[in-house]
Amino acid sequence: MELVNFTEDEHLKTLNHSCAHLMAQAVRHIWPDAKFWVGPVVEEGFYYDMDLGDHNITDEDLDKITKEMKKCAKSDKRIVRQEITREEALERFKDDPYKIDLITRMPEGTNISMYTQGDFTDLCRGPHVESTKKCRYYKLMKHSGAYWKGDVNNKMLQRIYGVCFDTKEDLDKYLEALEEAKKRDHKKIGREMGLFMMSEFAPGMPFFLPDGMILQRQLEEYWHEEHVKEGYQFVRTPMMMSKELWETSGHWGHYKQNMYTSKVENREYAIKPMNCPGAVLVYNNSLHSYKDLPLRLAEEGLVHRNEASGALNGLFRVREFTQDDSHIFVTVDQIEDEVGRIIALIDRIYSVLGLTYNIELSTRPESYIGELDVWEKSEKALAEACRKAGKDFVVNPGDGAFYGPKLDFHIKDSLGRIWQCGTVQLDMNLPGRFGAVYVDKDGSRKTPIMLHRVVFGSFERFIGILTEHFAGHFPLWMAPHQLVVIPVHQEKHLAYAKKVQEALKAKGLRVDLDDRNEKLGYRVREAQIKHINYQLVVGDGEMEANTVTIRKSGSRKSETLSLEDAIQRFVAEVDNKELFKAE
Repeated sequence: MELVNFTEDEHLKTLNHSCAHLMAQAVRHIWPDAKFWVGPVVEEGFYYDMDLGDHNITDEDLDKITKEMKKCAKSDKRIVRQEITREEALERFKDDPYKIDLITRMPEGTNISMYTQGDFTDLCRGPHVESTKKCRYYKLMKHSGAYWKGDVNNKMLQRIYGVCFDTKEDLDKYLEALEEAKKRDHKKIGREMGLFMMSEFAPGMPFFLPDGMILQRQLEEYWHEEHVKEGYQFVRTPMMMSKELWETSGHWGHYKQNMYTSKVENREYAIKPMNCPGAVLVYNNSLHSYKDLPLRLAEEGLVHRNEASGALNGLFRVREFTQDDSHIFVTVDQIEDEVGRIIALIDRIYSVLGLTYNIELSTRPESYIGELDVWEKSEKALAEACRKAGKDFVVNPGDGAFYGPKLDFHIKDSLGRIWQCGTVQLDMNLPGRFGAVYVDKDGSRKTPIMLHRVVFGSFERFIGILTEHFAGHFPLWMAPHQLVVIPVHQEKHLAYAKKVQEALKAKGLRVDLDDRNEKLGYRVREAQIKHINYQLVVGDGEMEANTVTIRKSGSRKSETLSLEDAIQRFVAEVDNKELFKAE
């Protein structure tokens, strides 16, 4: 079961856009005065924004529209493209303010395409499938309100979302995967496991609860260990720095609306939205020669960004988060080797977490700074580093930042969803803006290139991704509650249960003891609901033989091992950072 990104499959994209028109046709049949804004294909399928006058869409209306769409699809009307002039379009749609707005924003002399299917015509660039019959396997997913053009000062339109596939089997598989995704929702699992909470007193700023902090600390410690191996030095930069710094970096002019600002003693400050300017100040704290490079600075930097309230989404989109940042200062000739080291590091960490990924190389845009030969060398170095690492990559021409090319790492989770997490970005701009230099072999002073680099992106978002990827069944080494010892009888077996707990704790394992006066089955089921990896049940037989009966989360099966063998098994699973597969 995998979810689909409808924007990445050209055929599905065409099919879903055609189904959006089919839906609009059905809506027009039910509400003849309906007017339509736009109906694009998005990652989750398609939607159409519409003005139905005083009528607000209900769940019952979706059933009505679905039935009417079935009639429209069965009619097998050809979908015909036609081109008209801008003036003809203005005349044809003169009574539709939404279409007039679209048309008037097109340059004069432009030919405008529209598509007709039976009694319905709409402006559209296309392409579309051949006939309405191709759009038979669809489902309308939900409805909501949406301001025209996304502007809160404009009228609220009705928005209906849907999906469409070629076959009923494909549609059913997708809907099944969607149900699985709902079960894996990190907000739901996070609440059940007590990982994090949100508060109206700090919108978009997660509170990590004790169990969530265990999870984050395990990730941080692993991240720290791997970076020590790679020769990184660790720094911490201030959370709030003056306006002058952000003016120098360029953030004040281009990013101020997303920054939290404050005045202290008549001087303006901003809470940092990014860690990179602080890293350059650390670099500038001492004089460097070419022998010091590459200089690898790592920081778990807490940053704040003023995201729109409507965009906030659990741990995926927040206003406060901790970036696993690194800034590496290199010469042009060192780029290839250093990027190769970064790829190896990212590959090692993702592999431990069972995450596959692909790499995208974004190259020089039309508007750029720096020397062309440095750009060409940099892009070649990034590509060659991927090849030497044995990694395929796709090129995204012209999508690099104005200050340098980059590699983006797109991970694929257990439901097939793609997440952009890791990145390596070359920066030919910021070091120069802050006057960062190194002394070269010939005694001249040169500006280093800075590599911006993250593996997780942010701990918060990555924990959200992992929560859904593992469905809350984290690997044993990460899990907040690794084991629970459950005595069959609250009093009779309690002493042995405590002995088992202490023996496991002595090996550094996180072990709970559930000695409540509840039925055994109830306690086992509750441990499974809480995603505790292993339940260790002890009764008469276990007490006499110095054993434990082990039940794995998600499984009805159990096995009995000696206490010593069980301890060795759990310690090895933690030490080897094995993946945990719930059964």
